[in-house]
Amino acid sequence: MTQKPAFTLGAPDGPERIAKHIARAGICSRRDAEARITEGRVTVNGEVITSPALNVTSADVITVDDKPLPAREPAMLWRYYKPRGLVVSARDEKDRQTIFDHLPANLPRVLSVGRLDMDSEGLLLLTNDGGLARHLELPSTGWSRKYRVRVQGHVDPEALASLAGGVTIDGVRYGEIDARLDRQMASNAWLSIAIREGKNREVRRIMEHLGHQVSRLIRISYGPFQLGDLEQGDVEQVKPRILADQLGLSPKEAPTGTAKSKGTARGNARVKPQGNAPRKAGGGAKSSSDRPSSNRPSSNRSSSSRPSSNRSSSGAAPHANHRRPSSRHKTGRTGGR
Repeated sequence: MTQKPAFTLGAPDGPERIAKHIARAGICSRRDAEARITEGRVTVNGEVITSPALNVTSADVITVDDKPLPAREPAMLWRYYKPRGLVVSARDEKDRQTIFDHLPANLPRVLSVGRLDMDSEGLLLLTNDGGLARHLELPSTGWSRKYRVRVQGHVDPEALASLAGGVTIDGVRYGEIDARLDRQMASNAWLSIAIREGKNREVRRIMEHLGHQVSRLIRISYGPFQLGDLEQGDVEQVKPRILADQLGLSPKEAPTGTAKSKGTARGNARVKPQGNAPRKAGGGAKSSSDRPSSNRPSSNRSSSSRPSSNRSSSGAAPHANHRRPSSRHKTGRTGGR
C-alpha cells in the first residue's frame, strides 16, 4: 500500500541561509545566489552583504539587483515525459542536450525530483520547491518507482524472484526489487520492475548482474503519480488538491497555486514544448506502433514501450478521499535509472 509521506509545504519558520532563501523565491539557483551575494548585488534590510554566511527569515527585507525579492510561489508539481537522449541536469560538462533545453519556456524555474539517465525515458516529476523535491526523493516516503524494461536474451523467472530480498553488486547493496517477466520473445523480453531506492542506474546494473543488457527503460510511475497518456515532451501540472492529498496535508495546508503559463489553460493543463524545443526531443519521431494499447507489448511490436493507462488526468492513482478528476483541458500549443 502506498504510504503518504508527512510533509509541510512552504518556507521554514526558522532562519535559513540567505542563498537558500533567495533560491526558494525562484529567481535563480542557490549557487547563482551565492555569486550575486559575493558580487555585492544583494541587500538585507538596506545593507549590502558580500558573504553568503548569513541566516535570514521571512521578516527580513531582501533585494537582489535593487529589486525586492518576489513572494515565494506555492509549491507546485508537474509530470513530465522525459524523452531518451536528454540529460537531467541544469548544466552538462559534455555539452549534451538537457531537459531544461526542451521544457516549455512558460514554466517557472523547476527542479527535477530525482533523475533518469540519458538513455532512459518516461515519468519525471518536476517542482518549483526544493524542499518538496528533496522530500519526494527520500526512500522513507515508501514510494516505489515502477518501470517497463526491455532486455536482451531469455530471462529466468527464478532469477527475477531471487531479487525480492535485495542483492549486493560490486559492494553496493540494493534493497528489495519486485521484478516480473511480462513477455518473452525470440531475442528479448519485457519486464515490470519496481524499486524504492532509485540509486544511480540501479535497474540497469541489476539486469547486467543477471546477464541481460537493457535495450529500453521507461519509468511508468513514481509513487502515486503515473505516466498515464503523456506523450514524449509533454508537461502537465498536478492539481493542488491532489498533491495535497498525496502528501497527507489538511485542507488548510494545501497549496493553492497554479502555474502562470502565458497563453495556456490554468490548473492541470498539459503544456507541450514549442519554439526550439522539439516535440520528440532527443528520441526522434515515434510511430503509433511504438506504444502498445495493452499492458504487455504485443508480439508484432517488439519495440513497444508502455501501456496505456486508465489513471486520472492528474497522473495520480484515484484516492478514496477525493473524486476522480474531470477530464483534462488540453492546450492547443505545440511546442534513472
